Amino acid sequence: MQVPLELTFRWVERTPALEQLIRERVDRLERYCDYITSCRVAVEHPQEHVREGSGWRVRVEVHIPPGHDLVARKEPADEPIHTDLKKVIKDTFEAMERQVKELVQKQRNYEVKLGRAEPHAVVARLFKEEGYGFLRPLDGGPEIYFHRNAVLHEDFERLEPGAEVRYDESTGAQGPTASTVQLLTKRG
Repeated sequence: MQVPLELTFRWVERTPALEQLIRERVDRLERYCDYITSCRVAVEHPQEHVREGSGWRVRVEVHIPPGHDLVARKEPADEPIHTDLKKVIKDTFEAMERQVKELVQKQRNYEVKLGRAEPHAVVARLFKEEGYGFLRPLDGGPEIYFHRNAVLHEDFERLEPGAEVRYDESTGAQGPTASTVQLLTKRG
């Protein structure tokens, strides 16, 4: 992830065990989609006396380029009364995993349906001062180096991490290199 995990606890004790569980589930999400740019998790227990539901509220937000914001949440009324917080966290992440898998599958099917000759990627890392960066292909695979001179329409200054691009790949002295890069969408 480009942005570190944002983890918020409200009216819930922040324990190492809960943090570890959440970090493991985020790592598991990244196995399904290795180009997630950010993830926010909020865990709350807003009610003092619970009459219905578990009382736990868990929300997971994930950003996947280009421009996909996914949200999974469990509200107090979603779970039976006295449900364990760890179970609510696991259930919320399972819902997010389903969304991520579905989105990745749709992106792959979209690429196949269009029969695109040019591969698509997102800007993984960018070093504007030095004039180069690295792309992360949407279909997986190793990062690909590119130089500012390879960016079409003088769009190098418009690039930012998470932007979707189309590129032509060649082999350079150091490995895979993008010989041309065309900006398709900016992040957000």
